[in-house]
Amino acid sequence: MNKELIINASGDGVEIALLEDKKLVELHYEHGQDKFAVGDLYLGKVKKLMPGLNAAFVDVGYEKDAFLHYTDLSPYFRSLVKFSRQSIEGNVPWGNEFGKFKNEAEILKTGKVTEVMQGKPEILVQILKEPISAKGPRLSCEISLPGRFVVLTPFNDVVAISRKIHSADERKRLQRIIESIKPKNFGVIVRTAAEGKNTAELHKDMLDLAEMWRSIQENLKGAKSPLLIHSEQDKTTSILRDLLSDSFQKIVVNDKKLMGETKEYIARIAPEKEEIVSYHNGNQAIFDTFGISKQVKAAFGKTVNMNSGAYLIIEHTEALHVIDVNSGTRSAEAGQEQNALATNLEAAQEIARQMRLRDMGGIVIIDFIDMKLAENKKQVLDAMEQAMANDRARHTILPISKFGLMQITRQRLRPELNISTAEVCPTCKGTGKIGPSILLADDMEKDLSYLINQGHRQLALHVHPILEAYLTKGWFFSSIRSKWNRKYKVKLKIVADNDAPLTQYHFYDLKTDELIKL
Repeated sequence: MNKELIINASGDGVEIALLEDKKLVELHYEHGQDKFAVGDLYLGKVKKLMPGLNAAFVDVGYEKDAFLHYTDLSPYFRSLVKFSRQSIEGNVPWGNEFGKFKNEAEILKTGKVTEVMQGKPEILVQILKEPISAKGPRLSCEISLPGRFVVLTPFNDVVAISRKIHSADERKRLQRIIESIKPKNFGVIVRTAAEGKNTAELHKDMLDLAEMWRSIQENLKGAKSPLLIHSEQDKTTSILRDLLSDSFQKIVVNDKKLMGETKEYIARIAPEKEEIVSYHNGNQAIFDTFGISKQVKAAFGKTVNMNSGAYLIIEHTEALHVIDVNSGTRSAEAGQEQNALATNLEAAQEIARQMRLRDMGGIVIIDFIDMKLAENKKQVLDAMEQAMANDRARHTILPISKFGLMQITRQRLRPELNISTAEVCPTCKGTGKIGPSILLADDMEKDLSYLINQGHRQLALHVHPILEAYLTKGWFFSSIRSKWNRKYKVKLKIVADNDAPLTQYHFYDLKTDELIKL
């Protein structure tokens, strides 16, 4: 699979498109004023405890207090509170050696928030979910600092290996390496990208993250809540950090400064890939050059068409997403059951793409075309699981129920990406109404009379082909155009314009071919 990253920088921010085999699968928008992004670290102040919810509301500077549930406190919550307090006071005797920090006793996995939080403390928290709809951000006290190969988690000494690394020998090798180089007081999660990497590469990644934690300590000194302490990397570098692999063939940027930053970052994390970064300086917009604008228009909206003639209907409610699969104009020569299977298999691929592209979260209900055979239902389930294998968001897929419905839950971290593909009608200007068509010819004649009085004698009238046929139908002397020529003693040419709206028309000067404004 060939992957390409197309980056469009503009005055409003940065648009990032991820293509897999030339097909758009992810679209990200990054604005300079973006706040409360997933991964950002804030110094927050506990404002209210909610025993009924077993949660707390924390002020992190958002218009609504953020939500922190007991299950997101982390077993090392007391250590985090102590660390936050001492860092703010500047009482950090461990200096750069975080290993000297003495952890507090762990809290129970099941407990009450009122028993743990005393005096509504100021604490370092991480954004777990961005503000969505009327809800504020959701927070976590399980601080994690992601790198290219490892994720560093302060206050513990646990080493975990990604489940996607299947080789037992490789898992043992990575475990030995990490145990030997891991700083004290840090837990490490080994990412899938670490497979096959040597000790030097892993150690460098870990040292970079340890330095990041040291800078967080510095930012906490004298801080007053609410305050942003550390911001996650911009989306461009975070996508490269998480996705960059041998399958990446091209990274194209239309801004020289951003291209330099991207190239510098890749040179640091994967020097062998530095040459795939290039600058786009064509006359055409970068998203148009790579066909992204067209794909965006085709992929977003209520109806999504597929190559076979089948189509999807995608509806969104506050509680869930509903996707209906329709066979449309697809040929049914192979029989109803086989046609339903083929349509559903094609739909599974497109639905998996749509969920990544729109960043759908929560519950997704899919109404596939009914199938009778159990093996066909199992085949559709397998196809959906395979299609979603590359999805970075955590998800769960249930088999097709007896009602023909498939249920999927997908991790919701940020608001769903919605792009309006509708355009304002140039004829009605969005009102849904146009002037009475029966009076259209009369309106044209009034404008023609006005132009003649202004001294125009040779005119061309550009209209929709249907109007052109209406104005010129009949014998030469009986058409409406001929009547106007005789009545006003003018030479009027009727021109059919395929791009013209049905009820719009324009007069041009035949000599200069210039539009005459009325």
